[in-house]
Amino acid sequence: MNQLYQNQTFEKQDFTTAPPAGDEFEHCTFINCDFSGADLSGAVFDQCRFTDSNLSLAKLKKAVLRDVQFSGCKMLGLHFEDCNEFRLSFSLSGCIVNHSSFYGTKMKKVQFADTELRETDFTGCDLTGAVLSNCDLTGALFDNTNLEKANLSTALNYSIDPEKNRIKKAKFSLTGIPGLLYKYGIEIEGYN
Repeated sequence: MNQLYQNQTFEKQDFTTAPPAGDEFEHCTFINCDFSGADLSGAVFDQCRFTDSNLSLAKLKKAVLRDVQFSGCKMLGLHFEDCNEFRLSFSLSGCIVNHSSFYGTKMKKVQFADTELRETDFTGCDLTGAVLSNCDLTGALFDNTNLEKANLSTALNYSIDPEKNRIKKAKFSLTGIPGLLYKYGIEIEGYN
C-alpha cells in the first residue's frame, strides 16, 4: 500500500531493500541515503531535497520530480526521460550524473552547477534558458537540442554542432569556441 510522507528527514536510510515505488514524499529531505538500483516507479517527490545520496541506476518509470534539489549526489545511469513529464523540475549541484539520459526531456530554465554530465544524452531536449555552470560535458550528446538562451559560459568540454542544435542567444565563453567548431577540424591559435 502506498504511503504519504510529509516534512520528514531520512538519514542514512537504505531504500534498496524496501524501494518506495508509488509512495509520495512532500517537503522531505534525504541525507546520505542509498537508492542505488531501487525501483522508484510512480513515486512522487514534491519539493524534496537529496543530499550526498546514491541514486545510481534507480528506475524512474513515471516517477514525479517536482521542484527537487539534488546536492552532492551520485546519479549514474539514470533515465530521466522515464519520469512523469508533468511539472518536471529539479536542480543539480555538485552531482555526478555520468552515463545518464535526458532524451527528449523538457527542462526549460533548469539549473545545473558544478556537476559531471559525462557521456550524458541530451538528444531532443528542450534546455531553453538552462544554466550549466562549471559542468563537465565530456562526451555529452547534443542532437536536435534546444539550447536557446542557455548559459554554457562556464561549462567545460562540450561538443555542440550549431547546425544540428538550436543555439540562438545561448551564451558560450571564448575558451569554449572549439567545442562549437570541433567538426570542422580547424586549429585555433592560442588554444591547447
